[in-house]
Amino acid sequence: MLVTLYQLGITPSNSRTRVSNDNPYSESLFKTLKYRPNYQPKGFESIEAAREWVSLFVKWYDYEHHHSGINFLTPNQMRSGKGPEILQKCHQVYEAATCLVIDR
Repeated sequence: MLVTLYQLGITPSNSRTRVSNDNPYSESLFKTLKYRPNYQPKGFESIEAAREWVSLFVKWYDYEHHHSGINFLTPNQMRSGKGPEILQKCHQVYEAATCLVIDR
């Protein structure tokens, strides 16, 4: 197996901590995928059904999933450059809420 991976230009990972070429992002993505309510642990009826499911998952992940690792923004919000503006608005809301509590 290792020979085939190397022939394909793939460096295998041993999931070692603090190693830059490891795969924690893909492992995290697979965990998120497996915990979706409509996950199909027994497989799909056809390749088309699998592709449709993955397509819907990717759309949900990019546009609806608020990721804890990026301040509970969606990946699309971060890629589109809207992240700082949204976080600034959140900060303003928190500040206003804090002032309301303190003024009481």
